[in-house]
This record gives sequence, structure tokens and C-alpha cells, in this order.
Amino acid sequence: MPRAFIIILCMALVTMIPRMIPAFIVERVRFPEWVNHWLHVIPYAALGALIFPGVLSVVPEKPWIGLVGGIVAIILSIFRIHIVAVVLGASLAVFFLI
Repeated sequence: MPRAFIIILCMALVTMIPRMIPAFIVERVRFPEWVNHWLHVIPYAALGALIFPGVLSVVPEKPWIGLVGGIVAIILSIFRIHIVAVVLGASLAVFFLI
């Protein structure tokens, strides 16, 4: 086998093993209720951290346009409107402000 193939295979294993271990351990471990609640909130916090900088940089010279789009998205999501409609509503708000 070529040396490069062995290196790629080892890198794949080193990457895969830490990702697979939690899938087998989490089912066997019982966490307190507050830990479960905290673990369910993490995806929303990560999503917010990824989206918010983009909201401010829609139009770099006019960050208020992105903020208005974000506020429209928040208002629509409060009314539990389908996610596609929320994205379209925020996009339309930004489109008309540009």
C-alpha cells in the first residue's frame, strides 16, 4: 500500500473515533434533568452565534438593514410561522430596504 493511503486511513480513524464514542456512551449514561435541558439549548446558541454576525454584515455600510431583517425573522418566528415563510419574510424585508 502506498504510504499516502495509510496516512489518509489513519487520519480518518483518528477523526472518526472521537465522533463515534459519544453515540455509544450517551445512551448508557443518565444525566440530571438540568444537563439534558442545557444540552438541548446548545444547538440554538450555536445557530445564533453563526447567524448574528451575518445579520450585521448584509450591507456593511448599513448594518441596520440586517437588523431589520433579523427583527422581522424574530417576529415571524414568535407567531410560529413555518421556517420557510420566516426566511422569505426576512429576505423580502432586506430586499425592499436595499
